[in-house]
Amino acid sequence: MVSQDLLDMLVCPVCKKPLTLKDEGQSLKCGECHRVYPIRDDIPILLVDEAVTEPS
Repeated sequence: MVSQDLLDMLVCPVCKKPLTLKDEGQSLKCGECHRVYPIRDDIPILLVDEAVTEPS
């Protein structure tokens, strides 16, 4: 699980807005552009190519 300290530092690489945990800690979602970034082996994968865009 991503620690709260790390979560406080992470921002979306596209729009630079804060990310929030989603799916019981399995992904991170940007509230601004609605991209969802996966977390694999407790490592956030903040690559735009790995993200999926969800409807609001």
